[in-house]
Amino acid sequence: MNVKESIRPSEIAFDIDGVVADTMAVFVQLAHERYGLTHLTKEDLRCFNLYDCLKVDRSIVDDLICLTLDDEHTLLAPPVPGADLVLSRLALHGPLRFVTARIWPDSVIRWLHRNLPAVAPESIQVVATGDPEAKADVLQNMGIRYFVDDRLETCRQLALQGFRPLLFDQPWNRQPSGDEFPRIRTWGQLAGWFDGNL
Repeated sequence: MNVKESIRPSEIAFDIDGVVADTMAVFVQLAHERYGLTHLTKEDLRCFNLYDCLKVDRSIVDDLICLTLDDEHTLLAPPVPGADLVLSRLALHGPLRFVTARIWPDSVIRWLHRNLPAVAPESIQVVATGDPEAKADVLQNMGIRYFVDDRLETCRQLALQGFRPLLFDQPWNRQPSGDEFPRIRTWGQLAGWFDGNL
């Protein structure tokens, strides 16, 4: 995608974890508090499959993932810097659309209402697919052209189906092959791609 290309707000949707909510900040905090893994930082999470990155028992990773994604800890995740400001501005142009691979949308919806207080609840649409590979059908039905995700494989799958993926920069998607999509390093950068539409 040419970075000069202008995105219309009605044509874009967003993943939640790692794009809008800094979910892995909670994961790292829990690893420190519950398991004494105080050396761990988000920069150490260099692969999407955490079992491949972390030299700890698989049961510990399972527990940390479950805790991170439960209702209580979902609500504790900070927004990715700038996400709340840009999304609040986008909401002035129409509904905000989010498609997550989580199984249940309820805690994500509560998180969005809490962190986007200026956005009317009816202007927030969340679909939980339970599977990253199910996102394409949902996006197609929404009439979405651009999708912001932090999972490289999801971006690849969506590109094959005619979408324009934007890869949100995270440690787990920085391998050399991750340069095949426009990389969003900050929400301020993304805001600039809306030009006069935002």
